[in-house]
Formats: sequence, structure tokens, C-alpha cells
Amino acid sequence: MLHTIIKKNSYQDSINLMLLTNSVSTMEGLNKVQIMMATPANKDIFNTAGLHTPELEAAESNDMAIVVDTDDASLIDKVLEKVDQYLKDQSISNKKQSFETVRTWDKAVDALPGANVAMISVPGQYAADEADKALDRGLHVFLFSDNVSIEDELCLKQKAHDKGLLVMGPDCGTGILDGVPFAFANVVNKGRIGIVGASGTGIQEVSTIIDRLGEGVSHAIGTGGRDLKDPIGAITMMDGIRALENHSQTEIITIISKPPAEHVRNEVMDLLQSLTKPVVAVFLGEKPEQYVGNVYQAYTLAETAYIAVDLAKGNEVKPDYNAGDFTVSNTDLKEGQRTLKGLYSGGTLASEAAILISDALGLGTHIKNEEGYVLKHEGHEVVDLGDDKYTQGKPHPMIDPETRSKFIEEAGADASTAVILLDFVLGYGSHDDMASALLPSIQKAVATAKEDGRTLHVVATVCGTKNDPQSYDGHVKALKEAGIIVKETNNEAVRTALSIVGLHVEDYEKKHVEGEKSGKEFDLSVSDEIASLVSDRPRVINVGLKGFTDALADTGTQFVQYDWRPIAGGNARMAKILSLLK
Repeated sequence: MLHTIIKKNSYQDSINLMLLTNSVSTMEGLNKVQIMMATPANKDIFNTAGLHTPELEAAESNDMAIVVDTDDASLIDKVLEKVDQYLKDQSISNKKQSFETVRTWDKAVDALPGANVAMISVPGQYAADEADKALDRGLHVFLFSDNVSIEDELCLKQKAHDKGLLVMGPDCGTGILDGVPFAFANVVNKGRIGIVGASGTGIQEVSTIIDRLGEGVSHAIGTGGRDLKDPIGAITMMDGIRALENHSQTEIITIISKPPAEHVRNEVMDLLQSLTKPVVAVFLGEKPEQYVGNVYQAYTLAETAYIAVDLAKGNEVKPDYNAGDFTVSNTDLKEGQRTLKGLYSGGTLASEAAILISDALGLGTHIKNEEGYVLKHEGHEVVDLGDDKYTQGKPHPMIDPETRSKFIEEAGADASTAVILLDFVLGYGSHDDMASALLPSIQKAVATAKEDGRTLHVVATVCGTKNDPQSYDGHVKALKEAGIIVKETNNEAVRTALSIVGLHVEDYEKKHVEGEKSGKEFDLSVSDEIASLVSDRPRVINVGLKGFTDALADTGTQFVQYDWRPIAGGNARMAKILSLLK
């Protein structure tokens, strides 16, 4: 039976409510529970989950909705007690925080007059409006929020470009500005290599490898995953490239992107060839056969990092960084065990795995995604568990292990599975100890296979640095002690998994050839606002998730917390009227 509790005007951010839902779900006697703000989008999620009720329909966007499916009505009071205690603990925790909190844009700007970046993580239906307000106040925008229309993205980025500002996003999960991690980012040493990336975990993989190789990152400017698609046309990417070209501390420029629109990609490459600095570029899915002019194009994320480090150190660039011995002794596979299951929390890492597996299978490197899968072919599967399909009303798999645990156990029960591939992404925003959280499911999957007379191999990579909030060495040690094969990079992990099932990737030895200029004239200058962004320490107005202030506080960054609430209590019609009146 369904029971509904509506807490009027009790706004909480989405991540808090997802974690609260997980906590309440552990109570005995509950069939299902969901706790979310009663927005129209969330009501659809309740409906899809079979938890829609008439009381829910009457709730408004600023109301907290709790729907419980249980056969024992006496548990409802206990659920409410747990919810109230959680909210009380959150309130106490917030009061202990020493940073300044405000409730309007005007007060935020007054509290931090020198602010130059707004980090926005409000629900998607409100995000474009808040970003627009930030631009009107002369702020660069780091837009973590997703579910922003591509039309709104284009309008925001065109407006920012005209004003000499950057919009990093929407759906920008990672950034580093002058050593300060934004959103889901790692603690990376400052250095000479600058990154512009249309990819969150792509930036994390490249920047952490650079750090572990002893070099550092000046800035990592995220663009959002659609920046190189039509109709956006790489507005942020190209302005970010110009910013690094003009930044004296950046000696090497690195570009990361998932497959772009072809004409956009060509425009970006023409711009790169016009720069005075060496560039390393990776467009996932492209398998380059040569280095051209000042642009060293890579096939994998790890290769991107290795080339950038060699350029920074003045070393000769090698023709191939992907070759190596990835064989595993005593694979001991049972007949029929031939498939790989890549279960990823990082979308770009999943894409790289799918490309390498597809290449090894002779399918080419331009993969066609099937719903819910990055790759699915004859039992081989690569899944991005951070995809919207798996995160409706649930925390991202970098935060919560539940969804991936289920997939791991299912893969272990599949008689065709030879290898499970996993990523462990560390850094701000991620789970405190994902190794410990996933090990029970991994061990259960291995034991299930063993009972069936099969040897199940688990190959993993840890994306992180030794300065991350979690323990990089601790993760590697715990995984190895559990019998998991741990590799230094995702590229090595995938190639090791391929070796176990008798597959491998053929690599090119790239020659360096002189580049031909396109003949286009590019204005490489930047606005004073962009020059200031890359030359000075960021000063941040954080609009939304309070958890994002941890990295700011830890790095001594000036910031103010804008304790955002939906305007007009979330009433869309009233909000529009108020906006027009202003």
C-alpha cells in the first residue's frame, strides 16, 4: 500500500534527498520508498516507479514529497522520524559551517564584490535562468546542472561570448581553475599543461595521469558535452583555447572531446594549427596515423597525458604510447567464457573502453550507442551507469554503489562473462571509499562464478591522485588484496581485459609531418574578463549544492554560498510573471 507525506515549503537539494532515500530504504518492512521535491519532472519519476498518488499530484515544486510502499502502516511514523532526524542533522551541520550564506543574487554579489565565477547546480528547469542572471552580473558560469535545452545552451554561450565571458557547461561535471577543483574534480598539482575538455571523466583521467607522472595542470576548463555538437559550434572550447594561448604559465594545451560534429572539429583543428604553443588533442573515436604540425593527436586518454608530459619536459614525442605487454598468466577460462562486461561510473571512460573493444573486435572505432549501453555486441557490454537511464531519482554511481553492485552481481552470474571492467573515480564529490563499498558485490560475483566452475577476472583502474580526499594508495591496495587486477590507466585496463579473452588492438606508429595552415585568419586575443579568469584566483558564488564548497574551503578559495530556492515556491506560471515584472 502506498503512503504519502508532503512537507510543505521544505526545500532540499537533490543529492541530499537521494542520499536520504537510500538511508530510509534500508529500513525493514519497506517495499519501496522515494523522497524528492514535488517538481513536475520528479512527479514523472514517481509515476514511472509506480509510486504516484493523488496527494502527490496536489503538491508543489517547493514541497518535499515522501512516498512509501509498505504493508505495515505502523512504519510510517518511523520513516518520518528518520527523515526528520536526517534533516535536523543536516541543519546542525550547516550551522557549523563558517562560510557566509545568502538568499539572493544581490546579497551574494555584495558579500563577495570581487566574485568572477558562479558555480550553478540547481535543478535543470531553473538553471538557464540563473546562469543568465550570473552573466548579467559579469560572472563566468560553471554550469553543473543538466537537463538544459540545447537552445538555452546556445543562447547562454552566445551571450557569454559577446560579453567576453565563459559558460562552462551545462552538464559540466569537472573543472580546475588555478588549482581549485570544481564539482567532481581531483586534487591535481599546478603546472604547465592547460586542458580544455568537453568531457568530465576525460579531464579527470588525463589530469590525474599528468599529476602521477610528476607534472601539473594550469587550468582544466570544462565545456559541457555538447559544446562541439551542432548548433553550439565549440563556442566555449574555442574561447577556452584562446584563453590558454594567452596564459603565460600554460606551455602545453590539451584538448579532450567525445566525437564532435565534423565541421566543428575541423574549425577547432584549424584554430589549433594557428597557435604558437604545442597542442595535444584527443577526439574519442578518431585513430590518428600521424602528428601534424604543432598538433599531436592521440588515440587514448592515457596517450594524451603521456604526450603532454613529454612535451612539457622537453622529451622527444614517441611514435606509439599504447604498446605494451598486457598478457595475464593463468587465465583459466571455461569454454564459453569469452565476453567483457565494462561497468563504468565515468561516461568518457566507458566510451574509451567501448572504442577499444570495438576496435579489437574489428568493428571500427566509431561506435553506435544502443539504449542503456555504450557498446553491446555478441555478449560484450559496456555500460555508462551515470547515464540518465540509470540515475533517474538516484545518486550518480560515483556517489552511490547500489546500481553498479547489482550490475556486477548480474555479470558474475552470466556464464559467458570472462572479465568485469571497473573504474574507481576519486576526488571531490565522489564516494569516500568506493573500493570498500563495491568489494562485497565483486566478491559475491567471483564466488558465484567459482561455484559454477568458472574463473571470473576483475580488472580495474583507479582515477585519482595521492592528494585526493580519498586514499589513492589505499584503494589500489584494497583492490589488489581482493585479487583484482589493477592497472595504472583505463587504456591499460581495457587492453588487459582484451588480452584475457585473446583479443588485442593494433596501433599505429605515428610520424611527425609538417602542418599546412588552413589560410584562415583567427583572432587569438581574449577579453579582459577571460584574461583575468586564467590569471587570477577564482572567487566563487556557489549557487546550489553546498557539498561543492568543500573543495573551495580546502583550497582557501574565497566564496559565498547562495542558498538557492525556487522562485515563487516553484510555481512556474507565477515565476514567469515575476520575471516579466522585473
